[in-house]
Amino acid sequence: MARTIGIVALCLFAAGLCPSSIVAQDAVEQDAVEQAVRVEAAKVVAAPLSEQVTAVGSLLSDESVTVSSEIPGRLKEIHFTEGEPVQKGAALFTLDESVYRAQLADAEAKRKLAEQTYQRTSQLFSNKYATAQSADEAASNLSVSKAAVELARVQLEKTRIAAPFSGIVGLRRVSVGEYITAGQALVNLEAVDPVKAEFRVPERFLPAIKVGQSIRIRVDAFPGETFNGQIYAIDPRLDVAGRSLLVRAKVPNEDERLRPGLFARVTVLLQLKEDALTIPEQAIVPQGDSQYVFKIDGGKVTLTEVTVGMRRSGHVEILEGLSAGDEVVTAGQLKLRDGTPVSVVNGTGT
Repeated sequence: MARTIGIVALCLFAAGLCPSSIVAQDAVEQDAVEQAVRVEAAKVVAAPLSEQVTAVGSLLSDESVTVSSEIPGRLKEIHFTEGEPVQKGAALFTLDESVYRAQLADAEAKRKLAEQTYQRTSQLFSNKYATAQSADEAASNLSVSKAAVELARVQLEKTRIAAPFSGIVGLRRVSVGEYITAGQALVNLEAVDPVKAEFRVPERFLPAIKVGQSIRIRVDAFPGETFNGQIYAIDPRLDVAGRSLLVRAKVPNEDERLRPGLFARVTVLLQLKEDALTIPEQAIVPQGDSQYVFKIDGGKVTLTEVTVGMRRSGHVEILEGLSAGDEVVTAGQLKLRDGTPVSVVNGTGT
């Protein structure tokens, strides 16, 4: 029996499977595992990415005017309610027209007399009883009288002040019975559907800004909401002081919630890339003027130079150096060198 046990032990020793050898091999494997640096990682994903520029600006009325009178007179009637919409051509104010009616009647009487004088003078001239000069004077007086009638008629019509376009009237600045002068401000009128968004962008975006591009705006009055619009005009001259480009866009406002004067945060969508490669921004390792990432391949990392593009919401676009599906380290880079074995502790995500 003792001889049999000895033979078995000798065979195990010869095969290198003695208990001490098994323990030593397990320790080596454990050390190898412990030498792998624990890191977090993410995969390179292909997803739509928009190139955009942000700016701040203000909202303007589509049309805006301060209504005033072209003639002086006493205010007789006000036909609108402040802050309410009015249609184009609707009466806003009426002035006392009595003086202007009298002026029209006076002008018509003078025209009638001028017509009679012209007819008599023309007949006398044809019979050679009047000179050519008197005939010309009669014709001239008739023309002057007709012009005076037309002027009086136009002034009478201007006693009715109408809305030049459809919009919302503001707060009036006059009252019934007040004597107003020509050019005096009476009330403001604003067309607010659509509204205009006016903003400035730095001069470096001049080649990228185009008429027809889409914009998104946000205003403090409606937090969390976004309103869409479209650029319709670009000022051909840049601001010399700020080296910026003035841009205007129109934003639909059917419900008339947006009002002129609101502060607006504007985002211009320059272009949309359907399959842009992106990784978390924290994966980038800058070295000098170059950008690198630690790419995981076969349980080890490779320091890989990349070319980056746009940055959006914590992610960065990769133009060169990686492919979709590649895995890069996002945390733990300080302990890494080219070829260092790693152990991903967070799984692979985006």
